Amino acid sequence: MKTLSTIFFALIAIAIAVYRSEFMLSRVTQLSKQITPITRFTSAFYNTTRDMSTSTMFSGLPVIPDEPLTTNAPRKIAKSFLAIEQSEGAGARVRRSVGTPKLRNFSPFLMLDHFAIPPGAGFPDHPHRGQETITYLLSGAVDHEDFAGNKGTIETGDLQFMTAGRGIVHAEMPRQNADGSPNVGMQLWVDLPKELKSCEPRYRDLRAKEIPETTADNGKVHVKVISGKAYETESLKELAYTPVWLLDFTVQPGGTVKQSLPKGWNAFAYTLNGTTIFSSDGVSRPIEQYHNVVFEQGGDSIEASVEEGAEKESRFILVAGLPLDQPIVQYGPFVVTSRDEVMQAMMDYQTHSNGFERANNWESEIGKSMVH
Repeated sequence: MKTLSTIFFALIAIAIAVYRSEFMLSRVTQLSKQITPITRFTSAFYNTTRDMSTSTMFSGLPVIPDEPLTTNAPRKIAKSFLAIEQSEGAGARVRRSVGTPKLRNFSPFLMLDHFAIPPGAGFPDHPHRGQETITYLLSGAVDHEDFAGNKGTIETGDLQFMTAGRGIVHAEMPRQNADGSPNVGMQLWVDLPKELKSCEPRYRDLRAKEIPETTADNGKVHVKVISGKAYETESLKELAYTPVWLLDFTVQPGGTVKQSLPKGWNAFAYTLNGTTIFSSDGVSRPIEQYHNVVFEQGGDSIEASVEEGAEKESRFILVAGLPLDQPIVQYGPFVVTSRDEVMQAMMDYQTHSNGFERANNWESEIGKSMVH
């Protein structure tokens, strides 16, 4: 009885720590390796045999709402801030513009990293549950491998849409560029609707040549329509399960963007290069490189421009998504809706159950270079 009491109170302590803490990927991976094997008592307590969906068909919501899209009322700016560079993973450098105290759980968005992965760095084997990741490679090449046997490489201009669902373990490792330059890109973490968190993992690589492109304002505005709709040009469908728009704008000096957005969706823009001026109701604000600008929900569009006399063009990524009416409880790469589900995810990962069966004794080939 004393032993059972000790185990019980230890579990409570772990649950409290999980609830109060937010560890990133490297910490979760280290912690998960330290957890002792689960006893029969704890397995029964956390019900590790519950039924989960096994469908691999696309189950997402429509990316383009069935409603008129207008540009009559540009959205106001809620706030803007610089994305500070920091370390992440094994040797990578990131500028995180979503997922910090400045902008956290901006539903459905959990995190946005502008990453640079130098030679010898990367993201070796790690788990996910309950979210989607969208990786957009701006330069270089990144290899991917997971415990289901999926392998692939995305190169400059390509994207990968990964739906973790009930569980996935994978590695993301950069190619070594001949000139020693880092691999640069963006990775967006998106929450999944609660009813889709138990779906089977799914991947969809989107090649640069598949992305529709269009121009506006006499050629001064160029946009890659990765996901969503811009100037009557629509993206491919069935990319992410959670409806998300990703539009990559390049604006020449003197150019103006007038881009519609679905009403009620959350939206922000991250500036990759140059200075972009965002305007609403006669108020304009210049947003410089590596800054994130967050828009209010009211309004139907955004308006952006580059001064006629500017020395260079600007480039920004406009992101919008359908807010999800559900709690967000995140412990590193596990994104669920309650503390109990966090504990369940940790138990499942350690016992190789409920989606993590194939993690047992699995190691990626591409991640072995990072094992010390």
